[in-house]
Amino acid sequence: MADLDKQIKDYRLTTAQIYYHMPDFEQILQEFIWQEYDLAPQFPELTKFLDFWEKKIDGKLHSVYVAKTQIITSSDYRNADWQATLQ
Repeated sequence: MADLDKQIKDYRLTTAQIYYHMPDFEQILQEFIWQEYDLAPQFPELTKFLDFWEKKIDGKLHSVYVAKTQIITSSDYRNADWQATLQ
């Protein structure tokens, strides 16, 4: 689905900051940043990715922080109150 189509269907840009334990050195935390269009508050795309992580990737998850934002908002558009030519 195209990005604009997703935004029209209430998808929002979602960023997840994922901390996980290194497989060989469990006392060390690594960070992974995941970003995709997703539907809040259920976040089906992120949930699908985290399910994949738990099944296929050796690094045990420590924590996940999620942020979302609308890409197209009404504040992005405004009418010009003044028009002139600079020379």
